[in-house]
Amino acid sequence: MDIPRIFNITESAHRIHNPFTPEKLATLGAALRLEAGTRVLDLGSGSGEMLCTWARDHGIVGTGIDLSQLFTEQAKRRAEELDVTDRVEFIHGDATGYVSDQKAGVAACVGASWIGGGVAGTIALLAQSLSPGGVILIGEPFWRQMPPTEDVARGCLAGSIADFLGLPERLASFGRLGYDVVEMVLADQDSWDRYEAAKWLTMRRWLEANPEDELAEEVRAKLSSEPERYATYTREYLGWGVFALMAR
Repeated sequence: MDIPRIFNITESAHRIHNPFTPEKLATLGAALRLEAGTRVLDLGSGSGEMLCTWARDHGIVGTGIDLSQLFTEQAKRRAEELDVTDRVEFIHGDATGYVSDQKAGVAACVGASWIGGGVAGTIALLAQSLSPGGVILIGEPFWRQMPPTEDVARGCLAGSIADFLGLPERLASFGRLGYDVVEMVLADQDSWDRYEAAKWLTMRRWLEANPEDELAEEVRAKLSSEPERYATYTREYLGWGVFALMAR
């Protein structure tokens, strides 16, 4: 049980597996006005940076579940580095359908909404683990500017233009699901750069160390094409943000 190996390779040096920087994560934690002892559930927790730094900075307690064995191991090491192992735990497993026995003040899925079959299904899933009056965090792409053609949308690694909404439409969609948007923190082009460009050095170092690996050809192709693709498409057209929601 694991994510496709290519992601474990390209993002093995990442602490944050989305277009956020540590500063953006800190901004989000402060914006939520987290109180010590708040329980946070993170579905698709990656390498655990959100839970670990919030445990250190705000005194939250939390649980993260992620399908990547590598990222889960990295999360556990990060908890040790920040001396928060008594406050956070990380589980290697499939977060699809996961409902916590302990209700959370914050239930999050930051960039992995496929676990609920899309945004609406993931919000419904998170709500099952949420305390009354709690906050749902959902991380999701949106169009910074609408792609002029379907080819441009595919260049952003979307299936079609219809895969994502513009930011106003994304915000309005939460209201139609019965939620107030109470905060948001958005990626910018610089934080996108840190997410995407950091993969390139990782791929180059991996290729140097693993020239005969069965995925070497695929990694070489990605390293050769990704900088131009990213600069042409994703960087210009695709936004990303974390939205904080409370039920009406």
